[in-house]
Amino acid sequence: MGFWWRPLSVLASVLVVALILWAGSGWVAALAFLAGIQAFVMLRRLWQEYRLSRWLENPDEVEPPDATGTWGDIFYRLQKLQRRQKASRGQLTSALEQFEHAAMAVPDAMVILNGNEQIDWCNPASRKYMGLDCERDRGQFVRYLLRQTHFLDFLDAADYSRRLVCKSPINREITLSLQLVPFGEGKKLLVARDITDLERVDAMRRDFIANVSHELRTPLTVVGGFVETLADAPDLPVSESRRYFDLMLDHTRRMQHLLDDLLTLSRLESADHTLKDEPVNVPGLAQALKAEAESLSRGQHRVKLEIDTSAWLIGNLQEIRSALGNLVSNAVRYTPAGGEITLAWREHNGESLFSVTDTGEGIAAEHIPRLTERFYRVDRSRSRETGGTGLGLAIVKHVLTRHGARLDIQSTPGKGSTFSAVFPAQRVQQPHAPESGTVIPFPEREQAAG
Repeated sequence: MGFWWRPLSVLASVLVVALILWAGSGWVAALAFLAGIQAFVMLRRLWQEYRLSRWLENPDEVEPPDATGTWGDIFYRLQKLQRRQKASRGQLTSALEQFEHAAMAVPDAMVILNGNEQIDWCNPASRKYMGLDCERDRGQFVRYLLRQTHFLDFLDAADYSRRLVCKSPINREITLSLQLVPFGEGKKLLVARDITDLERVDAMRRDFIANVSHELRTPLTVVGGFVETLADAPDLPVSESRRYFDLMLDHTRRMQHLLDDLLTLSRLESADHTLKDEPVNVPGLAQALKAEAESLSRGQHRVKLEIDTSAWLIGNLQEIRSALGNLVSNAVRYTPAGGEITLAWREHNGESLFSVTDTGEGIAAEHIPRLTERFYRVDRSRSRETGGTGLGLAIVKHVLTRHGARLDIQSTPGKGSTFSAVFPAQRVQQPHAPESGTVIPFPEREQAAG
């Protein structure tokens, strides 16, 4: 009833006027009046329709029509509806922009495929991992762009619970995990995730288990063989039995050293193992390391010590001692008799370096990047002969990383090597009184070497 009362009241008023004219001036005057009113209404309607049409064609450029009466109500309601549509469109546009920005920022590659497996949209990561470009490849069939057999089989299967692990078509060093996800009506979302690091970690885990098994198999086989020999021949001469027991003791110690180093690595990698800082008297520690090197060498090498700075370090004494001790023991193990080993503590370009230089056989350049890998050995047979576990440099790397330091390796085949623990300036402090930082003596067993 809210709409009808106004036009009905106007119509009633016109009829009343027409009746009055009919009664006073005759029916001709009444009809003329009604004809004039009809013409006025039609012209006004045409004018308002023109204004409405002009406004609807250019709503952003033309001002909304202003009128009274019924047309005023219509214009007001249309204008109100337009405002709601603009607000809704603005919200949708904002949501779409946020989605697009989020999709652009996602590190995974995302490709939207229509029902014909044509590319509707893809994010920038798609170029990095699959070589797809949104502007260039929009509307292209993904089968024509990615033609690997395993990928085509994956598309044909359309199994949304399945993942495909494959190499990137543009970079064979990147491993991808692909998955299809239903997206809207008749569309699919192809997601490609970089799992290179996960694959590398998994490969390292497999290699680690294989290496540990291999490292333990040899001493266990030797010890088991000697035990069987002693069990089957209880009347062996004492000298022969003594030799067997010595060999079993050597291999038992080797297994114990290996397990100790594995536990050390596990402790260093544990999130619960926090770094407890304390002043470390490096010049005093260097003196102890020199004595340790001379003890390990047993007079077969010339051991020198060069201290060019009295600076101390802030860090964990036990860990730093273990790391530097591994560098020293490695130098003794891999330097031939008659060679020279130089321990040095100095400052360079605002950093402090503890370096161990030997005159050993040196290391070829292709081996240097892998020296800190667990169980990696340049010469496996020689390393086992010297008693190394293959974990020493891995321990060194972890300790230095925890202290914000790094391991620098310089080596020339046939001339020798220099292993330097480089500590940042924020780990260096002025020397303290001797009682402030105690140098803990080395354990009796030899430090593990890689």
